[in-house]
Order: sequence, then C-alpha cells, then structure tokens
Amino acid sequence: MDNLRYIRETMERATAFTAVSGWGLVIVGCTAVMAAFLAARIQNPDAWLVLWLLEALVSLAIAGGATYRKARASTLPLFSMPGKRFAFSFTPPMLVGALLTAVLFRAGLYSAFPGTWMLLYGTGIVTGGAFSVKVVPVMGTCFMAVGAAALFLPASWGNVLMGASFGGLHIVFGTIIARRYGG
Repeated sequence: MDNLRYIRETMERATAFTAVSGWGLVIVGCTAVMAAFLAARIQNPDAWLVLWLLEALVSLAIAGGATYRKARASTLPLFSMPGKRFAFSFTPPMLVGALLTAVLFRAGLYSAFPGTWMLLYGTGIVTGGAFSVKVVPVMGTCFMAVGAAALFLPASWGNVLMGASFGGLHIVFGTIIARRYGG
C-alpha cells in the first residue's frame, strides 16, 4: 500500500493543472475590455477604482466557475495536487495586490494601480502556471511586461493598457488554451 501511495503521489506531482478554462478566460477578457471602455469615461478616481475592483470580482467569479465546470466535465479533481499547487502559488501575489491597493489608495497614487495590478497578476500567473500547461506562464510573463511598461508610461495610458492586458491577453491566451487543451 505504501508503494502504491508513493506511485500515486509521484504521478500527481508530475501532472499539470489542466482545468484552466480557456473560454472562461475569453469571457473574462471581454468583460475587461468593457470595463476599460467604461473606465476611460470616468472622471472620479474613486469611481474608477470601484469599477475596476468590481471587474476583478466579476472576473474571479467567471474564471472560478469556468474552471470548476471544466474540471467537473473532464472528471479532473479540482483540488488535486497540481490544482492545490496552482492555487497556493497564485494566491500570495493576489493578496499582496490587495494590500498594495489599500496602500496606494491611502496615498492617492491612482496612476500606480494599473502597473502594480498587471505586475502582480502576471506574477501570480507565472508562479501558478508552473503547475499548469506551458502557455499559462507565458501569459503571465506578458502581463508582467505590460505592467512594467505601465509604470513608466504616462498615467493616461492606464485604461488602454488595462484593456490590452486584462482584456486582450485573456482573449488571446484563453483562445489558445481552449483550442489546445479543451474548453
């Protein structure tokens, strides 16, 4: 029995988390494009922040639900060892993002939100993606590149870059994931 348990655990460590839903990411991308469009028309920085925070919650619900459905449809356990590793690697950068959002808000540094969010989201995708299919960390690296650029480009580019990353990158990579790895 110990040998079987060892073999099973070894196989779980060697497998990738494949329940990332490509079509879920495409939908997330579409909602982010809409949010960027709306955010560009908002003059009040607090309302702008609320819109993007609501978009983050909507995206989390969409991606989480789509991943759950994909895992269930392919009879993959969502909380397998690779799934747990993905979640445990993805979560710390998201928590840091939440804390930095509060700090940046208190300091009134709204122009730093886009770059900070893209960098930390990209970091979470790269670290979590280490336990997923190869295209996932590539997507994270793209988020990090756009986020780094956002920190040095004029603040007026923030919504465009948010739409290009959270919108465009999700749509492009979601389509790749859906076609190569199913749904």
